[in-house]
Amino acid sequence: MDVGKVIQQHKILCSFVSDKKIKQSLDILINMITNTSSGDLHDDYDNLVMTYRNMLTYSIEGIKDPEQNKIYLKLIQSILGLSDRARQDILSHNSGWHTYWVKQQAEKEMKLSGKTIVETVDDLMFKSELDEWLKLSIEINPNPESEISQKHKQLIKNIFNHLWLTDYYGEAENSLINIILSSGKFKWYEASIFTTAITLSSLRTWQSEKLFHLISIYESGQDQVFERALSGLILNLHYYNGRILLYPDITGRIQKMSQDNKFREYCRIIVLQTIRSRETEKLSKKLQDEILPQVAKLKPRIEEKLGLENILPTDKYDEKNPDWSEMFNDSEEIFKTMEELTKLQMEGADVYMSAFANMKHFDFFKDFQNWFVPFYPEHETVDEIYRDEILGPGTNELAEALYKTPFICNSDKYSLLLNLKYLPSAQKNMMLKVFRMELEGLQQLNDEESVLDPYKSFRTNVTQYLQDIYRFFKLSPYKKEFEDLFLGKLDIYNSEFFRMTSNSVEAEAGLADYFFSKNFYEDALSLFLKQANESPSDAELYEKIGYCYQESFDYEEALKFYKRAELINRKAWTLKKIGLCLRRLGRNEEALEHYLQACSMEPENVHTVIMTAHCYLDLKDYEQALKYYFKVEYNEPGNLKILRPIAYCYFAMGRFDDSEKYYDRLSEGKLNAHDQINKGHLALCMGNKKEAVDFYRQSINSGELSKEQFMAVFSEDRPLLISLGIPPDDLPILLDYLLFTIG
Repeated sequence: MDVGKVIQQHKILCSFVSDKKIKQSLDILINMITNTSSGDLHDDYDNLVMTYRNMLTYSIEGIKDPEQNKIYLKLIQSILGLSDRARQDILSHNSGWHTYWVKQQAEKEMKLSGKTIVETVDDLMFKSELDEWLKLSIEINPNPESEISQKHKQLIKNIFNHLWLTDYYGEAENSLINIILSSGKFKWYEASIFTTAITLSSLRTWQSEKLFHLISIYESGQDQVFERALSGLILNLHYYNGRILLYPDITGRIQKMSQDNKFREYCRIIVLQTIRSRETEKLSKKLQDEILPQVAKLKPRIEEKLGLENILPTDKYDEKNPDWSEMFNDSEEIFKTMEELTKLQMEGADVYMSAFANMKHFDFFKDFQNWFVPFYPEHETVDEIYRDEILGPGTNELAEALYKTPFICNSDKYSLLLNLKYLPSAQKNMMLKVFRMELEGLQQLNDEESVLDPYKSFRTNVTQYLQDIYRFFKLSPYKKEFEDLFLGKLDIYNSEFFRMTSNSVEAEAGLADYFFSKNFYEDALSLFLKQANESPSDAELYEKIGYCYQESFDYEEALKFYKRAELINRKAWTLKKIGLCLRRLGRNEEALEHYLQACSMEPENVHTVIMTAHCYLDLKDYEQALKYYFKVEYNEPGNLKILRPIAYCYFAMGRFDDSEKYYDRLSEGKLNAHDQINKGHLALCMGNKKEAVDFYRQSINSGELSKEQFMAVFSEDRPLLISLGIPPDDLPILLDYLLFTIG
């Protein structure tokens, strides 16, 4: 069976229900149920259809029922619930996924024990182990190799799996979560992964009770745990955006929580960090395609300079790494790029995804829950390092530095630690030195930033956790079994939850500027347009809207908003943007008018001058174009690029000697394929056909243009060549000769 088709059917059904298209959703539902093995699902479906048909009949006949709205809402919820059950039934029997294998193994053990269903906490398979752990003294710290430690490790795994794989929570799960929260016997890092299990369970099968559990964990306020609970809650609220309004108990609770300013700020931080994950693929590509290849050319100097200090930076926000300026003194472009990456890293961007992507092959990551376990110095992976001859003596500093650094997510910290064991001795020693130096710097940095930013700890924990989740969806061997939350637009700002939890005007303004700064113009545009409706006299908003349209190549719409901005606040920048759009639309005379106005406002601006020259060139007014190009040449005598249009203007005017002088000067730099074509045209017009063919051949052999592209350019230039005196009949002969000589 095509499980992908079933998943898609389920999505369409949920969309139909959200749009109140009940008959269409029921048609899909019966199709899904036909592929299940459960008779209960068929019976429940028949009851739903009968209830709905009766409701329709009463409504058409005009029979008033004061409970109709409640019955209708309950019916809708029941359709969604039944579709969820049908989906789970099909996937469990047909997907072959690890998720359902683990679930089926647990169910087999239950049957062997003589139980078939978990109703209370006493029915749990691991209840005896749980009781044994709860009886132990809270002070106990057993040897990791001891039997009790191994039992406890298995208990944690069993609790995680149960909370993750249980479709619908009942009394047993409610009691279990209450024990976790109130017993005081579970560490914060254990409560953290239990919280993730609830989050994943909710994403797999909707149940409002699960969201209430996440809310309870958030409200418990346990450090490192409540951040995960709120992150999981927000991911679920966004994922189930189409359902939220159908559950007033959830929306009511969220609205009540939103009265708290701190809660709203927490939500804003999580939303922004989730959206920021969209930059990750772009950053990874930049590292792989641009930075690393350039950095590789700097060996061996870079091997001496670049170490773990770049993974654990201690710089203040406004300072540069002094090592970079020395190391990259001959590579200014790399320096600027790495400085930019450091700034992004400080903001919370995920700059290490590509660096650690290949370090997820360890057995550690074959254990499902380890993708979500927070890093802490007491973890057994750290214990392994103690046995290393070189790393052992410095394990405490190493683990403490890793624990405190805010710039690497938990998953990558474990990857780094596991990889250390396999490094050569010299590199191990170097790493220890770096970690010892970093530990003091990190402590000072964290103390200073915490004073400046009261949300620093929350922001760090949320950032690391969301990056852990991101790695799970992108890199884990189980990723195909989960719908990737980080695909698509991630437009959380359009979700019902965002409207409930934020001061929408202020929050949307901040997000719009963020999108705009990161070149996500489509997202920024939708938010700017909403703001413009509220602030119709804001010229800057219209400028930004125009720019978003411009970057999307919709010059007509861009022009409309630039003109609105210009009416409110006339300035050269806006006039030039209007000119640019008009030029792109082929309205060259109008474009020239606007560039001339901009020139009168800023006569010394070289960019404005050169764009005015381009407009004259578009209009074939070569004399006027030259006047403006000469201004640029005068102001920038070392700019060889300005020689190109000057040489062309002289050529188009028939002043071949002047044109040749400028092409000769241009030849001091690197000529491109179009320069070779224009030099060929010049030679042709000066009567040197053989020389012209040589230049044409060089343009094709350069590899910049194919023969077909060359022919297209030549065809466009044909009218100009004829106007300059070249007989039309000579041109096809010349081209055929050229083609014979290049094969």
